[in-house]
Amino acid sequence: MLPQEIIRRKRDGHELSAEEIAFIVQGIHDGSLSEGQVASFAMSVFFRGMIVRERVALTLGLARSGITLDWQDLALPGPVIDKHSSGGVGDKVSLMLAPIVAACGGFVPMISGRGLGHTGGTLDKLSSISGYETQPDIATFRRVVREVGCAVIGQTDDLAPADRRLYAVRDVTGSVESIPLLVSSILSKKIAAGLAGLVMDVKCGSGAFCDTEEMARDLARSLVAVANQAGLPTIALITDMDQVLGRDVGNALEIAETVAYLTGTGTREPRLHEVTLALAGEMLVLGGLAPSVAAGRARAEAVLADGRAAEVFGRMVTALGGPADFLDHSGRYLSQAPVIRPCTAERTGHVTGMNARQVGIAVVALGGGRAHADDAIDPSVGLSEMTDVGVAVRAGNPLCIVHAASETDADAAIALVRQAIRIGDAPIARRPVVMERVVQ
Repeated sequence: MLPQEIIRRKRDGHELSAEEIAFIVQGIHDGSLSEGQVASFAMSVFFRGMIVRERVALTLGLARSGITLDWQDLALPGPVIDKHSSGGVGDKVSLMLAPIVAACGGFVPMISGRGLGHTGGTLDKLSSISGYETQPDIATFRRVVREVGCAVIGQTDDLAPADRRLYAVRDVTGSVESIPLLVSSILSKKIAAGLAGLVMDVKCGSGAFCDTEEMARDLARSLVAVANQAGLPTIALITDMDQVLGRDVGNALEIAETVAYLTGTGTREPRLHEVTLALAGEMLVLGGLAPSVAAGRARAEAVLADGRAAEVFGRMVTALGGPADFLDHSGRYLSQAPVIRPCTAERTGHVTGMNARQVGIAVVALGGGRAHADDAIDPSVGLSEMTDVGVAVRAGNPLCIVHAASETDADAAIALVRQAIRIGDAPIARRPVVMERVVQ
């Protein structure tokens, strides 16, 4: 087979066979496909799409390009379950959810990605913790999951390596927002992780890959259908991403917010808390650790209240090379930007909307994300104390706090954030943060 002929067939809208897809995946994995051919394949799928059979074949092909973990030999006393988000601005839920579920008796081997486009990546956030090893070897990964209950890491060379290359190409070629590519990328890593169940958080709104409810529903249904056909029991929640999730956006800032959330210092942002509890309830039901979502939520609340979830997070950080006293002294280990300035409202009124994508772009422009695959990230930059849609503001009061490497960068970010936040005369009602539940 010739890769250019397969790419041409997909470019022209034809269904690819399982054999053709396997050939493409092998070429991505072994390097026989050039960077241009990988990009052309991704763009062809972006424009022409894939039916469910193709999506399952691509997902399984990517998953099988490396090893598949098997947890049976560890005789874990609980289910191996996980959650994944389709990506959003300020979405640090994974960092809270993994230790919550682990504290409730689950085992969470969470393989996360770096930032794509305007959205921050869980891996980039964790990299802001001094010493934290985001890509340990498989033996270390398995040991930490067994001993701590959860480990949040990035893809290793052994797990879905073909997806790792395709993921990086998508990030810089404008093919991120492709449902077949999103589905195969997400699920290949989860299948390779040897899960017994998965809960998907599909974001919907201006800050998500799915900016409409129709697209979010399409992605959620595809994830559930492909995962279940591939042998991984999965459900999905569609959640709101028409504004920033939580108060902070930026890698070190979001780690600080995670610590505050888990330890109960300060107020937990209501939308962030609701998404976290909803996903926890679903995961605990899927893993057989709670008889209902309501009971699962109650268990999650309990391990937050008594400090068990925070303790698990601290142990995970230490087990993966981070500081032993990180929970107590996180400020010592997280870098801080040299320039910190408020972004103030230019008029009095109510916040009537937010372009969360524009907010994410502002953080990327500050250096908190990548314009190119090999760009370095400044973990200290970002936005904190973000305002909410629906609240009243006065001229001159802060809409957020900008953390920047220079005054020039801060000026540019302030301009972008002011463009992203709409202020009107009358308050508006916000839609529910958990919008829909999708099952097979």
